[in-house]
Amino acid sequence: MPTLLTALALLAGSTAATAREMVAVNRTEINMRSGAGTHHQALWVLSRGYPLQVLSHKGQWLQVRDFENDRGWVFKPLTSTHSPHHVVKVQVLNIRSKPSLHSRVLAKAARGEILKTLGRKGDWVKIKQEDGPMGWVSRRLVWGW
Repeated sequence: MPTLLTALALLAGSTAATAREMVAVNRTEINMRSGAGTHHQALWVLSRGYPLQVLSHKGQWLQVRDFENDRGWVFKPLTSTHSPHHVVKVQVLNIRSKPSLHSRVLAKAARGEILKTLGRKGDWVKIKQEDGPMGWVSRRLVWGW
């Protein structure tokens, strides 16, 4: 019995370790910096909604990575954990009317474009394109929540 309990505890721990903590930029623009503080060099300027995976915490600063595996630090109060977004990973992405490759293409999105996440269904993500339609995209072609 103790062996079974140990195995279950290890399994539960590995499941928690694989869960990704995500945030999204919650301002018009913020800087991703080389270190935890405003005295560090600004590496990138990130736009509202840009999704980031949290790697570690240091006070009010988050070490993060983006869909291209760029890493840096952002000030936590400038991000949100309640506003899921995805970013387009491919050159051109079809936004479809339904979660199916056979459904009508409503619009297209370009690499790096930020899409607000509205829901999920299997391998599909329901999104809203800024100044564009609401629709469905294949989950494997976007990165985020």
